[in-house]
Amino acid sequence: MSLDRRAFLSRAAASFITTQFSPILLSQSQAVEHLTLPSWEPGYLYIHHISTGRGSCALLILPDATTMMIDAGSKVKGLDPESDKFLIAPRPNDSLRPGQWIAKYAQECLSQAGRNEIDYFLLTHMHDDHFGTVWPGRYDISPRSQFGPYQLGGITDVAETIPVRKVIDRCYPDYAYPAPIAGPQFPNYHAFIKSLPGRGGTVERFVPGVKKQITLKRTPDRYPDFSIRNLASNGDVWTGVGDETKAHFPPLETLKPEDYPSENKCSLAIRLQYGKFSYFSAGDQDHEVRHGRWPWGDIEAVTARASGKVQVAVADHHGYANACGPDWVRALQPKIFVINSWDSAHPTINALDNMLDQDLYAGPRLVFSTATKPEAEIAIRRMSEMASRNGHVIIRVPPGGNSFEVFVKDSSVPDGGVIAHFGSFSYA
Repeated sequence: MSLDRRAFLSRAAASFITTQFSPILLSQSQAVEHLTLPSWEPGYLYIHHISTGRGSCALLILPDATTMMIDAGSKVKGLDPESDKFLIAPRPNDSLRPGQWIAKYAQECLSQAGRNEIDYFLLTHMHDDHFGTVWPGRYDISPRSQFGPYQLGGITDVAETIPVRKVIDRCYPDYAYPAPIAGPQFPNYHAFIKSLPGRGGTVERFVPGVKKQITLKRTPDRYPDFSIRNLASNGDVWTGVGDETKAHFPPLETLKPEDYPSENKCSLAIRLQYGKFSYFSAGDQDHEVRHGRWPWGDIEAVTARASGKVQVAVADHHGYANACGPDWVRALQPKIFVINSWDSAHPTINALDNMLDQDLYAGPRLVFSTATKPEAEIAIRRMSEMASRNGHVIIRVPPGGNSFEVFVKDSSVPDGGVIAHFGSFSYA
């Protein structure tokens, strides 16, 4: 980060942050000596965006130590050799499967909160960079689980070592909207969820509109200003009135099968609220309209308007070309964007331009990516304007939700230390 950019960010931040905006960038050796991520304490909200270079994953430790994971992706190198060249190098390395690295990272975080289980696993949609890839029949690469007739990768790797108490996805139990789920990876996920009741777990369909499906489980009365609103799923979007929703996609009988809403468009979305702090996540929703053939195609803008402004937003569809459109950015107006990256096209220049565009909303904002392919940094010059391009991105919200901080931890080595710190940010 250049001195000129530091000065720009500091001047701009004065318009919305009551404390001085002063990002602290540290080398790995300095991080160990001078700065660490404080351990979780009751009343704090932690959101860890875990960097593996192989898919999306966020671990949340809520104010009363309720735990939640959103996605656990794991692209497997070699399964599709034609696409391997686009993948970001695995982080920290390939000595473990991505799901194993996620589990290792999560276990450390959970232990700090006195927990050893995941209360909620929220699967945004049925793609392997969100629930995990396995290599069918290759047990040397994707071993068998000890708990059921399925292989390990992504969420199944996590659940092999950390008990998952409840899985929530967009279309349990029939998996029939808009058509039966296809692809070689879904049967493995399906076998996994069928095994959960036998070990004390449950599975539910995500209910759009409500804020009582994902709740604090331990001491909720202590944190009445915390909630998670289910915004959207399968094209049904919260109206902002009670628990009411409205169908954004047209009835399937009016569409040709080739025009059915895509798996990405069906992604579920949430808005987390803790005091004045708010957080948005919507999987791989996008704004693709096929040159007007799908006038209903911009589901991400509708969902973002249902959410309203937030402090932190996870970039839809990894910041790909058909996501993070102008209307999405204008509706959310976050101070922080987080991009879960695993491909050379994460993010694309048009999506990054939108995130940085002062015409869409005035004021400063910081963009963080969990990983970056070096070739992309050459192709997309505006990446130099991002606050961080590699590392675990952690949001830390103190009790009451009246401020927040951003930490970046080194993901290039196991158990990497803090390499950057931004904030504390409070609200005028």
